[in-house]
Amino acid sequence: QVQLVESGGGLVQAGGSLRLSCAASGLTFSTYTMGWFRQAPGKEREFVVGIRRSGAGTYYTDSVKGRFTISRDNAKNTVYLQMNSLKPEDTAVYYCAAGDSIGTPTRDYEYQYWGQGTQVTVSS
Repeated sequence: QVQLVESGGGLVQAGGSLRLSCAASGLTFSTYTMGWFRQAPGKEREFVVGIRRSGAGTYYTDSVKGRFTISRDNAKNTVYLQMNSLKPEDTAVYYCAAGDSIGTPTRDYEYQYWGQGTQVTVSS
């Protein structure tokens, strides 16, 4: 049984930082591309950032470039999302996802497994 468990969300002031973690189990973690998505109230879920299996390749949506950093530790089956210079528009539920697609998957359907989400709220 595959499980992805996010942690690290919370309430932070604009300009602050948070670090999200996603611990995976039940899958060969190192063979999966990992991604972070987010869904704000009343909006569709959107891709935020992805990291390839080896960790050597990362790709970001434009709105978070220079502020967010994704990393992974294949020995710990964990992916991280360091979020700096947070803005109120970053407020959303953040989801971790695992996918076996080749390349740079950014669509929901390219990811087979999902976590339950963690709330990030940025106050102005």
